[in-house]
Amino acid sequence: MSTKPILRLGLPKGSLQEATIEKMAKAGFNIRLSSRSYIPSVDDDELDIRFIRAQEVSRYVEHGHLDAGITGLDWIRENGSKVHEIGEFLFSKATRQPSRWVLAVPEKSPVKSVQDLAGKRIATEVVNLTRRYLRKHRVKAEVEFSWGATEVKAHEMVDAIVELTETGSSLRANQLRIIDTLLVSTPRLIANLTAWKDGWKRRKIETLALLLQGAIEAEAKVGLKMNVEQKNLAKLVASLPALRNPTISSLSQPGWVAVETIIDEQIVRELIPQLKAAGAEGIIEYPLNKVVY
Repeated sequence: MSTKPILRLGLPKGSLQEATIEKMAKAGFNIRLSSRSYIPSVDDDELDIRFIRAQEVSRYVEHGHLDAGITGLDWIRENGSKVHEIGEFLFSKATRQPSRWVLAVPEKSPVKSVQDLAGKRIATEVVNLTRRYLRKHRVKAEVEFSWGATEVKAHEMVDAIVELTETGSSLRANQLRIIDTLLVSTPRLIANLTAWKDGWKRRKIETLALLLQGAIEAEAKVGLKMNVEQKNLAKLVASLPALRNPTISSLSQPGWVAVETIIDEQIVRELIPQLKAAGAEGIIEYPLNKVVY
């Protein structure tokens, strides 16, 4: 009797957990968490999912405890994990901007550059990244691990911090000034090197990547449908930005056609009045689940 193949997938626990569950659902994988169990369920019997701290995912993937996982580039680099990177996924708690690990000091600090930190003390959660950064700039400074509340320490206990930020608003609120960026980090889908060589597991991982990327791409886009008289079609199409050329089909009413396209959601409010002015009627905007290029 043959055993059904299973892909062991690690997803980030903590601050990115809800965003990850949401993205997975849009990709077609519905995950449920129970307060009575540490093991989530998913409506795909070929997946075995575990939620693990993002800091640890790459290590467990590298060592083969997981076949694949989603974690930040920062923790892959911090852990020095030897894994195969399949794809980059720009999703975030606050924005679609990538996260940045930055070197920051109090606003009133005399420190202007990393060279000014020679002989000083820096607190951070990414000790290895910070030490490599200092070596690159030939600066000798003490780097200590921070268990949290790193921004507070910058004013009383250390000379500088290396902290994660998306918009920089939290640093500004704590009266901190950014000196430099050490690393720009985005979530990555990674695979164990041995698992990637397995034909079935590789295809499963590639399918997951395709659907997940399609779901994320769809978040920033919408579909538009409209009707227009044939005589106004050229003018309308000329004003219509499109993912590809719009789809045009004949209507039962002579002299009229239907136009359908996909556009960036952020330009819809400016575009619809232009389309109306160009002769479009019956304009319908609708959300998308996936956009696969």
